[in-house]
Amino acid sequence: MDYIPADTTQDAYRKQIEILRDMSPEDRAMLASELTDRARQELIADIMKQHPEFTRQQVMREVIRRCYGEELYREIAAAKGWKE
Repeated sequence: MDYIPADTTQDAYRKQIEILRDMSPEDRAMLASELTDRARQELIADIMKQHPEFTRQQVMREVIRRCYGEELYREIAAAKGWKE
């Protein structure tokens, strides 16, 4: 069997897989999009909690840094002319 998350029983995991397999490709894509949006919003909330002094722009830059890594962030920052 595939990887089963530690907080999920084997029966629950099987049911999740069954539900996902029964979904249309469009519904699976919509679910993936919704989960991605939710994760991004949680990341934004976490950054704002850790750095209440950040402006919206600083928060978005930190999202980029955390999602894409320091090296790519620096390339983007240089291309955009962002000052640290």
